[in-house]
Amino acid sequence: MNTFYNKYYQSVRGFVAKRIDDEGLVEELTNDIMLAGIKSLPSYDHKCSEFSWLCSIAKHKVIDYYRKKKIKTILFSVSEVFEDVADKALSPEKVSLETELKIEVKKTLRDLQAGYGNLLRLKYVDGMKISQIAGLLKLSVKAVESRLIRAKKQFRLAWNYDQKKG
Repeated sequence: MNTFYNKYYQSVRGFVAKRIDDEGLVEELTNDIMLAGIKSLPSYDHKCSEFSWLCSIAKHKVIDYYRKKKIKTILFSVSEVFEDVADKALSPEKVSLETELKIEVKKTLRDLQAGYGNLLRLKYVDGMKISQIAGLLKLSVKAVESRLIRAKKQFRLAWNYDQKKG
């Protein structure tokens, strides 16, 4: 196993470094990938080279990292939450993830109660200012601010993408 680790570590690290710009994270993910590879060696079917097989594991680990990062951005950011879904595609592998997240966000917005989905869409998808929303909905600015706080809380509670992806 030590031989396997030494043989592929630098190559896998280079593969990960091309996709992630944080040195510490590259080290951590590379070690996770190598450990996953060692644990999965008994199921390696020799249909491709060991390095290609490890790159497949690495690709999935990198996508998982970005998925978790995007979910945290969506759920906990106080900035333009929903615009981040579209704006933060950092590599080609995340195009399908971006589409998947958009679908899940739209579904979650539809499931919210008391007009909260519409309110969040106006603010974060359409980019309207709170004063504009207040005028449109014939509410005070304070009422819109309060409803946005409740809407974001309800969104966080309704969001189940994390549980689906485990």
